[in-house]
Amino acid sequence: MINYRVENLEALLLALKEEGVEQIGEMESHEYGKFAWIMDPEGNKIELWEPVDEKL
Repeated sequence: MINYRVENLEALLLALKEEGVEQIGEMESHEYGKFAWIMDPEGNKIELWEPVDEKL
């Protein structure tokens, strides 16, 4: 599976949905970031990861 680091997962998911991209399951939040999964046109699962902002 391919994993892409993204800056704003929620905004990206909205934009992808508008383009007809299928999201797989629900977005998950963990102490190290948010994750979501989509399918590419060839049926490959892609993971999207927004890491936790470590700025204090």
